[in-house]
Amino acid sequence: MKRMSLYAVVATLAISTTGCELTFGALKTAFAFSRFWGTTPLIPVSPYYSQKIEDTYHEEERYGKVPVLDPVEGDNAPLYCLDPPSPDEVYRALPEPVTGSGGFAFIAEKNMNNVRIVVEPIVDRVDECRFFPLVGPARLHHCHYKCTVYFDKTIRSDWPVPFTHSDQSQEVVYIDHDHLIRCAGPQTN
Repeated sequence: MKRMSLYAVVATLAISTTGCELTFGALKTAFAFSRFWGTTPLIPVSPYYSQKIEDTYHEEERYGKVPVLDPVEGDNAPLYCLDPPSPDEVYRALPEPVTGSGGFAFIAEKNMNNVRIVVEPIVDRVDECRFFPLVGPARLHHCHYKCTVYFDKTIRSDWPVPFTHSDQSQEVVYIDHDHLIRCAGPQTN
Protein backbone atom coordinates (compact mmCIF):
# COMPACT_ATOMS: atom_id res chain seq x y z
CA MET A 1 0.00 0.00 0.00
CA LYS A 2 2.84 2.37 0.82
CA ARG A 3 4.47 1.50 -2.49
CA MET A 4 1.27 2.35 -4.44
CA SER A 5 0.91 5.71 -2.71
CA LEU A 6 4.59 6.44 -3.43
CA TYR A 7 4.01 5.67 -7.14
CA ALA A 8 0.98 7.98 -7.18
CA VAL A 9 2.97 10.85 -5.63
CA VAL A 10 5.87 10.36 -8.07
CA ALA A 11 3.47 10.24 -11.04
CA THR A 12 1.73 13.43 -9.88
CA LEU A 13 5.07 15.20 -9.50
CA ALA A 14 6.27 14.00 -12.89
CA ILE A 15 3.13 15.21 -14.61
CA SER A 16 3.16 18.58 -12.88
CA THR A 17 6.82 19.26 -13.73
CA THR A 18 6.47 18.44 -17.46
CA GLY A 19 3.78 21.03 -18.08
CA CYS A 20 1.04 18.46 -18.61
CA GLU A 21 -2.18 18.93 -16.72
CA LEU A 22 -4.46 16.13 -15.71
CA THR A 23 -7.88 17.78 -15.94
CA PHE A 24 -11.36 16.36 -15.87
CA GLY A 25 -11.72 16.69 -19.68
CA ALA A 26 -8.52 14.71 -20.30
CA LEU A 27 -9.67 12.01 -17.88
CA LYS A 28 -13.06 11.84 -19.60
CA THR A 29 -11.42 11.46 -23.05
CA ALA A 30 -8.99 8.83 -21.80
CA PHE A 31 -11.83 6.88 -20.20
CA ALA A 32 -13.93 6.96 -23.41
CA PHE A 33 -10.93 5.83 -25.49
CA SER A 34 -10.14 2.91 -23.16
CA ARG A 35 -13.82 1.92 -23.05
CA PHE A 36 -13.96 1.82 -26.88
CA TRP A 37 -10.89 -0.40 -27.23
CA GLY A 38 -12.04 -2.51 -24.31
CA THR A 39 -15.13 -3.59 -26.22
CA THR A 40 -13.70 -3.81 -29.75
CA PRO A 41 -10.93 -6.33 -30.27
CA LEU A 42 -8.18 -5.59 -32.77
CA ILE A 43 -8.85 -7.44 -36.02
CA PRO A 44 -5.78 -8.26 -38.10
CA VAL A 45 -6.25 -7.96 -41.87
CA SER A 46 -4.21 -10.10 -44.21
CA PRO A 47 -2.14 -8.20 -46.80
CA TYR A 48 -3.76 -10.44 -49.45
CA TYR A 49 -7.20 -8.91 -48.86
CA SER A 50 -5.96 -5.32 -48.67
CA GLN A 51 -4.07 -5.82 -51.96
CA LYS A 52 -7.19 -7.35 -53.52
CA ILE A 53 -9.25 -4.28 -52.53
CA GLU A 54 -6.60 -1.92 -53.90
CA ASP A 55 -6.47 -3.85 -57.19
CA THR A 56 -10.26 -3.72 -57.53
CA TYR A 57 -10.31 0.07 -57.09
CA HIS A 58 -7.33 0.47 -59.45
CA GLU A 59 -9.00 -1.54 -62.23
CA GLU A 60 -12.35 0.23 -61.77
CA GLU A 61 -10.73 3.66 -61.88
CA ARG A 62 -8.46 3.05 -64.88
CA TYR A 63 -10.18 0.41 -67.01
CA GLY A 64 -13.77 0.00 -65.81
CA LYS A 65 -15.36 3.15 -67.18
CA VAL A 66 -16.48 3.89 -70.74
CA PRO A 67 -15.31 7.33 -71.90
CA VAL A 68 -17.80 9.61 -73.62
CA LEU A 69 -16.09 11.84 -76.20
CA ASP A 70 -17.35 15.10 -77.69
CA PRO A 71 -18.86 15.13 -81.18
CA VAL A 72 -16.51 15.02 -84.16
CA GLU A 73 -16.80 17.91 -86.60
CA GLY A 74 -17.66 16.95 -90.18
CA ASP A 75 -19.09 13.75 -91.61
CA ASN A 76 -15.80 12.58 -93.19
CA ALA A 77 -13.59 13.21 -90.17
CA PRO A 78 -11.30 10.29 -89.42
CA LEU A 79 -12.30 8.25 -86.37
CA TYR A 80 -9.66 6.03 -84.88
CA CYS A 81 -9.31 4.01 -81.71
CA LEU A 82 -7.95 5.56 -78.58
CA ASP A 83 -4.76 4.30 -76.96
CA PRO A 84 -4.07 0.57 -77.30
CA PRO A 85 -4.01 -1.52 -74.10
CA SER A 86 -1.11 -0.78 -71.78
CA PRO A 87 1.18 -3.60 -70.58
CA ASP A 88 -0.36 -3.21 -67.11
CA GLU A 89 -3.86 -3.75 -68.49
CA VAL A 90 -2.76 -6.79 -70.53
CA TYR A 91 -1.01 -8.33 -67.52
CA ARG A 92 -4.08 -7.79 -65.31
CA ALA A 93 -6.29 -9.43 -67.96
CA LEU A 94 -4.24 -12.64 -67.97
CA PRO A 95 -5.95 -15.58 -66.25
CA GLU A 96 -4.98 -16.24 -62.62
CA PRO A 97 -3.25 -19.63 -63.17
CA VAL A 98 -0.76 -17.97 -65.54
CA THR A 99 0.16 -14.99 -63.40
CA GLY A 100 -0.54 -16.69 -60.08
CA SER A 101 0.76 -15.13 -56.94
CA GLY A 102 4.21 -16.63 -57.16
CA GLY A 103 3.12 -19.93 -55.63
CA PHE A 104 4.30 -21.13 -52.23
CA ALA A 105 7.81 -20.23 -51.15
CA PHE A 106 10.25 -23.16 -51.50
CA ILE A 107 7.43 -25.56 -52.45
CA ALA A 108 6.20 -24.35 -55.84
CA GLU A 109 7.37 -20.95 -57.06
CA LYS A 110 6.28 -19.60 -60.45
CA ASN A 111 8.07 -16.87 -62.38
CA MET A 112 7.47 -15.17 -65.73
CA ASN A 113 10.68 -14.00 -67.41
CA ASN A 114 11.43 -12.36 -70.78
CA VAL A 115 7.86 -11.13 -71.19
CA ARG A 116 7.00 -9.76 -74.64
CA ILE A 117 3.56 -8.37 -75.46
CA VAL A 118 2.24 -8.03 -79.04
CA VAL A 119 -0.93 -5.96 -79.47
CA GLU A 120 -2.92 -6.27 -82.72
CA PRO A 121 -6.10 -4.31 -83.51
CA ILE A 122 -8.80 -6.64 -84.84
CA VAL A 123 -11.97 -4.47 -84.89
CA ASP A 124 -12.27 -0.73 -85.52
CA ARG A 125 -15.80 0.30 -86.48
CA VAL A 126 -18.38 2.91 -85.52
CA ASP A 127 -22.11 2.20 -85.10
CA GLU A 128 -24.88 4.55 -86.16
CA CYS A 129 -26.15 7.23 -83.81
CA ARG A 130 -28.64 5.97 -81.19
CA PHE A 131 -29.84 6.92 -77.73
CA PHE A 132 -27.91 5.70 -74.64
CA PRO A 133 -29.36 6.21 -71.15
CA LEU A 134 -27.42 8.76 -69.02
CA VAL A 135 -25.48 9.85 -72.13
CA GLY A 136 -28.01 10.82 -74.76
CA PRO A 137 -27.59 10.39 -78.51
CA ALA A 138 -24.18 8.88 -79.25
CA ARG A 139 -22.33 6.47 -81.51
CA LEU A 140 -20.54 3.41 -80.15
CA HIS A 141 -16.98 3.06 -81.40
CA HIS A 142 -15.85 -0.58 -81.19
CA CYS A 143 -12.10 -1.08 -80.64
CA HIS A 144 -11.05 -4.68 -80.03
CA TYR A 145 -7.48 -5.83 -79.59
CA LYS A 146 -5.81 -9.23 -79.63
CA CYS A 147 -2.93 -9.25 -77.15
CA THR A 148 -0.46 -12.12 -77.32
CA VAL A 149 1.90 -12.49 -74.37
CA TYR A 150 5.09 -14.52 -74.91
CA PHE A 151 7.10 -15.44 -71.81
CA ASP A 152 9.43 -17.99 -70.25
CA LYS A 153 7.62 -19.73 -67.41
CA THR A 154 9.82 -21.18 -64.68
CA ILE A 155 8.46 -23.50 -61.99
CA ARG A 156 10.83 -24.22 -59.14
CA SER A 157 10.57 -26.35 -56.03
CA ASP A 158 13.07 -27.01 -53.25
CA TRP A 159 11.08 -29.54 -51.25
CA PRO A 160 10.61 -32.55 -51.12
CA VAL A 161 12.55 -33.11 -54.36
CA PRO A 162 14.43 -30.08 -55.71
CA PHE A 163 13.72 -29.33 -59.37
CA THR A 164 13.41 -26.47 -61.85
CA HIS A 165 11.29 -26.55 -64.99
CA SER A 166 11.46 -23.84 -67.67
CA ASP A 167 9.11 -23.61 -70.61
CA GLN A 168 8.36 -21.06 -73.31
CA SER A 169 4.68 -20.18 -73.17
CA GLN A 170 2.20 -17.85 -74.75
CA GLU A 171 -1.23 -16.60 -73.75
CA VAL A 172 -3.78 -14.72 -75.83
CA VAL A 173 -6.06 -12.12 -74.27
CA TYR A 174 -8.78 -10.13 -76.05
CA ILE A 175 -9.37 -6.60 -74.74
CA ASP A 176 -12.20 -4.23 -75.71
CA HIS A 177 -11.68 -0.45 -75.63
CA ASP A 178 -15.17 0.59 -76.69
CA HIS A 179 -16.11 4.22 -76.18
CA LEU A 180 -19.00 6.53 -76.97
CA ILE A 181 -18.89 9.58 -79.24
CA ARG A 182 -21.73 12.06 -78.80
CA CYS A 183 -23.77 12.83 -81.89
CA ALA A 184 -23.84 16.45 -82.96
CA GLY A 185 -27.28 18.01 -82.73
CA PRO A 186 -29.20 19.39 -85.70
CA GLN A 187 -27.87 22.54 -87.33
CA THR A 188 -29.61 25.68 -86.03
CA ASN A 189 -29.45 29.01 -87.91
